Amino acid sequence: MSRRDTLHARNPVTLYHDGHCPLCQREVAWLAQHPRRERVALVDIQAEDFDAEALGKTFAAMMGKLHLADAKGHWFIGMDASRALYAVLGYRRLVWLSCLPGIAPLMDAGYRWFARRRVRLGRWMEKRRQKR
Repeated sequence: MSRRDTLHARNPVTLYHDGHCPLCQREVAWLAQHPRRERVALVDIQAEDFDAEALGKTFAAMMGKLHLADAKGHWFIGMDASRALYAVLGYRRLVWLSCLPGIAPLMDAGYRWFARRRVRLGRWMEKRRQKR
């Protein structure tokens, strides 16, 4: 699967997110208010009844990177999950730009850096907000 396949993700999609991550919570809140929110089902992988193995995944793998499944059953993981999500929401031009040869590797690396630090970054941002 190539990065540009993310442009062809079909809605509705299911976004599997970490409900304990402060930054993820902000993104989910934004998605809940989005004009095209009906295109995205949200699943908190931290919920008690969530079973990653039923999806053929492991909880550890899903905690490490964002996962998204589209209506055709295609899985998108990591930065590609973000690309597919934004394509489904109507931001195809931005997704296309993020797939360009010089930009894509930078965005992929940035995503990997962010994914490893998302919880710490979220807590840091929450502390800063509380100080204001």
